[in-house]
Amino acid sequence: MSNRVIQITNKGLIEPQHKCEHEPYEYNKYEVTKRSKESQCYVAIYEIPPKKANYPYHYHLKNEEVFYIISGSGLLETPDGNKNISAGDIVVCPPSENGAHRIINNSQTETLVYLDFDTVNSPEVVFYPNSDKVGVIVQGESSTFYRKNTNVDYYEGE
Repeated sequence: MSNRVIQITNKGLIEPQHKCEHEPYEYNKYEVTKRSKESQCYVAIYEIPPKKANYPYHYHLKNEEVFYIISGSGLLETPDGNKNISAGDIVVCPPSENGAHRIINNSQTETLVYLDFDTVNSPEVVFYPNSDKVGVIVQGESSTFYRKNTNVDYYEGE
């Protein structure tokens, strides 16, 4: 049995994590919940500056992601093309190729703010179609990324 309890917080009480390691990706993330082995969902608030994206185009095999756009507008890159998103929109990305996505703030001046709810099944496999990468994520432990076209024999190293 988990020793987790009801959590009430306020965005103003959460220290944002700023990430800007690679052009054109940048955001401030306010983690409402932490990722842990006991977690069943992850909740965060993201702020994407103008002309930036949150993450590379990707999809998950096990985890579903839901975004509620609080303010601003942008583009959601999907397998069916780019979709306009704006305040009040709710985006549900199912775990599969059909749920591939990337959020892009295409505004010149306005920050795009959204609430992110994710399931956290672990281990998880994430595909990045534009770069042929595959990520293997073990919740609360590690993330490892591979090139999809680098094959290793099943018995190699055994």
